[in-house]
Amino acid sequence: MSVKKPVLIREDGRRVDGRRPDEMRPVKIAVGVLKNANGSALVEYGETKVLAAVYGPREALPKYMSMPMRATLRVRYHMAPFSTDERKSPAPTRREIELSKVIREALEAVVFSSLFPRTGIDVFIEVLQADGGTRTAGLTAASIALADAGIPLKDIVVGVAIGKVNGVLVLDINGVEDEYGEADMPVGVAPNLGEIVLFQLNGVLTREEVKIGLDMAFKAAESIYKTAKEALYNKYIKVLEEVKFE
Repeated sequence: MSVKKPVLIREDGRRVDGRRPDEMRPVKIAVGVLKNANGSALVEYGETKVLAAVYGPREALPKYMSMPMRATLRVRYHMAPFSTDERKSPAPTRREIELSKVIREALEAVVFSSLFPRTGIDVFIEVLQADGGTRTAGLTAASIALADAGIPLKDIVVGVAIGKVNGVLVLDINGVEDEYGEADMPVGVAPNLGEIVLFQLNGVLTREEVKIGLDMAFKAAESIYKTAKEALYNKYIKVLEEVKFE
């Protein structure tokens, strides 16, 4: 029995969830949400909710994994069994292993790992609820958690996914658009540096569509970046005020 494809672009030009093609879902960011982690962040892109925790720098175990000139960055991206409509096995999948590597390489581009030789920095990314864009929300959460842990960074990294549905480029695809769309282009941006640290493309886009999509991604990244900085500022200004009045 075939499943009827939903209407992804309505007659009024709006998307399946009512957004304009260039409109982000509501973004929420909370910092320092885990007491026992050195740094943590909860990031929400609409119904997609991702938690990241950072531990370290600390002794790299096993010791043979330590690097004499820099820290070893270890990243685990994982989707909770309850994060999707159908229960997922808790065992890591090939996709999760691949995305762990992709996110690690993106973060290595901004972490000053040479400041912490022979140590390990562990980043755990847990998808609590999946509705499209989990890798980009996970990258954002991991970067903010690293900043919360006090790890020196060249810049905070922000992730956002560009999609193509019914021939229209759209910003921040949701789960339905990811499933039925024609293309998915996750992008990781370091806004202050003006650099791309993650770029993937599933599907086919023309050269011009890629250029337009990247412009959309950079513009959205600036807005998410501002929200991330406000979340970090609010946490630490509160800490300073508590110390001041003790």
